[in-house]
Amino acid sequence: MSLISPGVVAVDCSDPRGLAQFYADVLGWEVVDDGRDDWVEVAGPRGRALAFQLVEDYRPPRWPGQDVPQQLHLDFDVRPEDMDEAERKVVALGARLVQHDEGKRDFRVYLDPAGHPFCLCFPKER
Repeated sequence: MSLISPGVVAVDCSDPRGLAQFYADVLGWEVVDDGRDDWVEVAGPRGRALAFQLVEDYRPPRWPGQDVPQQLHLDFDVRPEDMDEAERKVVALGARLVQHDEGKRDFRVYLDPAGHPFCLCFPKER
């Protein structure tokens, strides 16, 4: 057993509460609200997983360019037969499609409301 285990992935943004609610709605998880305006977490069935932290003068990434690099992105597994429905859901919640799979790739790229890229991907065999 490892001495170290992952805690949360923290994401910079200008509106932690709003972005936390976006990802909670995308994943069907819940916002853990301790009343702070500068740090808001989202918890799934196994506990905390994502955190959103306030950054003054936040500048969103410019994907796919590197003038303001993406820094990180999140991948979410979606069964191939559910991809179109998942896309409708994330777009209705405020995401923007920026790269379709065009029937050639196993992922689609979106920008969340704060401009961070994330992908809906077909699950990999493990």
